Amino acid sequence: MFDRFKAHWQRRRKIRFDQKHLEERARRFLKGYLEADDSRKPQFYRAVEAISKKCQPVDLNLDEPDLNDRRIAEATSEAAIQMVQDHDYRRKGNDRTAEFATDASATVAIAYRRAAGVYVADEKMQELGTAAVHLLTMATSFTGTQKE
Repeated sequence: MFDRFKAHWQRRRKIRFDQKHLEERARRFLKGYLEADDSRKPQFYRAVEAISKKCQPVDLNLDEPDLNDRRIAEATSEAAIQMVQDHDYRRKGNDRTAEFATDASATVAIAYRRAAGVYVADEKMQELGTAAVHLLTMATSFTGTQKE
């Protein structure tokens, strides 16, 4: 019984963190994507795809098949969050490229948090996560067709 309360508390803590540190960046990135013309959209696809690949866990112990997807999503989101925090720490002045990369990292983090089921109790974050997942799916599809 206490485990359920603990899981709920941890989920709420993650949602508050994401609202404070990631939400604005991800919304800005998704809005930029929607406003971009067709010639600029591949930049968005490449950015989220590259960050997603960079954040994939390589040393995760996956003994429990039921938890594999959730654990991978959680580990990937944590790595993307770390990238956001690292970019914020190193940011100097008005570097638009670094800002773009940081916003893309926040979008990837939210997409994987959504995939991990963190936002089940928060409709607003769930909708943002769904949009981020859709963008990541389109990016994966786009980059896959470019390699052929």
